[in-house]
Amino acid sequence: MLAFFKTIREAIANWWSEFTLQTKLLAAATLVVSLIMSGLTFWAVNTIQQDARLNDTRFGRDLGLLLAANIAPLIEDENLTEVAQFSQRFYSSTSSVRYMLYADETGKIFFGIPFWEPEVETSLTIERRIQLPDDYAADADKPMVRQHQSPDGVVTDVFVPLIVDNKYLGVLAIGINPNQTAVISTNFTRDVTIAVFITIWVMVILAGVVNALTITKPIKELLAGVKQIAAGNFQQRIDLPLGGELGGLILSFNDMAERLESYEEQNIEELTAEKAKLETLVYTIADGAVLIDNNMQVILVNPTARRIFGWGNSHVEGSSVLSHLPSAVQMEITRPLYEMAAGECESAEFRIPISEPTKRTIRILLTTVLNQQRENIKGIAITVQDITREVELNEAKSQFISNVSHELRTPLFNIKSFIETLHEYGEDLGVNQRREFLETVNHETDRLTRLVNDVLDLTKLESGRNYHFNGVDLAQAIDQTLRTYQLNARDKGIELIQEVAPNLPLVVGNYDLLLQVLANLVGNCLKFSLAGGKVAIRTYQLDSKPNHNQPGQVRVEISDTGIGIPPEDQKAIFDRFFRVENRVHTLEGTGLGLSIVRNIIEEKHHSKVHLVSEVGVGTTFWFDLTVFNEDAIQVFVEGANVV
Repeated sequence: MLAFFKTIREAIANWWSEFTLQTKLLAAATLVVSLIMSGLTFWAVNTIQQDARLNDTRFGRDLGLLLAANIAPLIEDENLTEVAQFSQRFYSSTSSVRYMLYADETGKIFFGIPFWEPEVETSLTIERRIQLPDDYAADADKPMVRQHQSPDGVVTDVFVPLIVDNKYLGVLAIGINPNQTAVISTNFTRDVTIAVFITIWVMVILAGVVNALTITKPIKELLAGVKQIAAGNFQQRIDLPLGGELGGLILSFNDMAERLESYEEQNIEELTAEKAKLETLVYTIADGAVLIDNNMQVILVNPTARRIFGWGNSHVEGSSVLSHLPSAVQMEITRPLYEMAAGECESAEFRIPISEPTKRTIRILLTTVLNQQRENIKGIAITVQDITREVELNEAKSQFISNVSHELRTPLFNIKSFIETLHEYGEDLGVNQRREFLETVNHETDRLTRLVNDVLDLTKLESGRNYHFNGVDLAQAIDQTLRTYQLNARDKGIELIQEVAPNLPLVVGNYDLLLQVLANLVGNCLKFSLAGGKVAIRTYQLDSKPNHNQPGQVRVEISDTGIGIPPEDQKAIFDRFFRVENRVHTLEGTGLGLSIVRNIIEEKHHSKVHLVSEVGVGTTFWFDLTVFNEDAIQVFVEGANVV
């Protein structure tokens, strides 16, 4: 509380110190005159009110005694009708009386004007009484008088005892309205005082305005002009028609501002051009850029940094950069930023994974910004690079090289081992052993060839090469695929089934790529099916959706009765080098076949490969292709960005 009053006192002191001595003296004189006038007014009004109350008291007492002397005999005779008539005539003949009440010796009111009502002697009657002192009737010549406040003014209440032949009959209560003449006089005095008070202060205000126009305003204008010049606004001018010393000072100020503006115009174009070049460079670079001062306040930020940090259209300039950075970035660079601001280091580099606004990896470079003499630190430049794709490619490359190296090592080792054995011990081996070794070498060579071909196929698919798309006859592609694998299926005792719907329309696609998809899927089914199993290819046209102008779809299903794929492996089955035999170690393969299938169907044909599998029952792969027509091929080619 003491601090609050101290603050108020200092604020008032500062406000008062801004006034000139002339204004202070004028205000003090006005305050003294106002206090004197107000004191005189209050004294006059209070005197008038006291006289009015005294007069009302005397008038009420005399009127009450007079009325009681006339009413008491009638009440003694219980002539209430005459009492009522007399009271009514008296009440109607004067405006000074506000009310008249009659009460018996117990204080019970039995008659009143203007609110008299006959009593009803029932249990619901509420008795109205006047509470008076016990010795009230001892002196009939000194009625009791009091006053109370009403909306119309102070009302004088007079209580007169009704006594006849020293017998106390009751009490008469009369209410006397305030003296209107005194009220009017009081109000008039108050209004005159207020008018005088307002007139004095109006004169003071006018005097202050004149003082401000002649002295204070020119000085304030000069002060504001000097501040504008100090801030670099050399177009500031003061236009006040004054003479004398102030007029000469204003002319000198305007001449100074004009010279400064002329000097500024000689350099402003060059400075503007350099600034525009710098801003254009910052805003167009691919990396994010944030410039902060030594207090961590943001000075400049380009659109790339806004996108990476998810700032959007938020106004971050002028606020602390630490309050807007993602939490992971804030934790890493807060301490280095303060060390750089203190001059303890000049640069720093960080690689930080973030999860907000999106999951990505960024590289942050911190560099101090020095002044022209390279002595003082003016700020810190933060460069932000989104290296998410780079990290993903490096991880994919490392994984790819690791997998290829592993897959190449086994067949090369087997080939080298058997060839060395044949070279060193060939004469000691029998014909059957040499033939078995050569068959193994040939088998491993075929395995190595398949691996290299799959890697080359996958690399070619992912290279962005354009393929020609046209109408493809699926029945022909399916027939060619089954003829290719007919002998292999017969050797393994597996039945190949072909179910192609009649009048099947052409589909949009590349014949060679679709043939590779069918070959990889059928070969995969044969590899994982046991003797006596079945591999089936089914294709049929899907029903078109009503009220949709979309092209039709043809579904292709390849199913087997093989070992099936466990649920935990189904999500990874299309990844590179992933093989179910990695878990059972019983079957061979490169682990690239299904990855090639997914790339061809999803990336080239804009569809999706699905699978349904159950261990010990079998697996079904299926995908949909678009029915061929001129409109469909045009939309497909434009969407795929191919020729």
